[in-house]
Amino acid sequence: MRVQDKSIIVTGSGGGIGEGIAKRLAAEGAKVVVNDVDVAAGERVVAQIVAAGGVASFFAADVTKSADMKALVAAAVQRHGKLDVMVNNAGWTHRNRPALEVSEDEFDKCFAVNVKSIYLSTIHAVPAFRANKGGSLINIASTAGIRPRPGLTWYNGSKGAVITTSKSLAAEFGPENIRVNCINPVFNPDTGLSAEFAGGPVDDVRRARFLATIPLGRFSSALDVANAALYLASDEAAFISGVCIEVDGARCA
Repeated sequence: MRVQDKSIIVTGSGGGIGEGIAKRLAAEGAKVVVNDVDVAAGERVVAQIVAAGGVASFFAADVTKSADMKALVAAAVQRHGKLDVMVNNAGWTHRNRPALEVSEDEFDKCFAVNVKSIYLSTIHAVPAFRANKGGSLINIASTAGIRPRPGLTWYNGSKGAVITTSKSLAAEFGPENIRVNCINPVFNPDTGLSAEFAGGPVDDVRRARFLATIPLGRFSSALDVANAALYLASDEAAFISGVCIEVDGARCA
């Protein structure tokens, strides 16, 4: 069990990549707080983890609201006596379209969910990490932050901000044994946002266009990302901080 008894929050884990991360960590012994704004989805994931013999509970919180994030961290500490790891997985994107056609409201939501959430996570999780004499933030960014695709300009910018911010936080909090790392997945056609990334239904033509950019010849899966998160959450990565792991089949090579 690689993360036995570690207290871990996974935001946006009611489906997709977040669900995969929560289940993988629980299977390796973590006590997981499943977070989502969709209560039914989050409780479904918890039920499946528990049925498989894992430890998990649900907490509804909006990652763009400070009071919600504060309560989420407090719930993990109250339930498990500590917080070891926070996986910031919740994300959102505007639809693939020209930069000038993205509305201000879409821009604001993109940066609130993707970037402000990292700020709020840091503000509220770091005190819990300090009380525990260390901890780990794992931020799910994207290959879009380093190899942007046309049509997703403001989303690309938000993920670039996550990457730079994570490296800066790693340098700042390293002396307190707090590690901060990123995971950069490539396109996954099975996530709830895939049609937004693709600019429409992920049909054979769109699948082929995305697949042609990935040298290993397949898309990323939730398990691929979850395995990277498991490593970064584990003590095996005790000296790993300030890095980005591209889970991308050499897309960014």
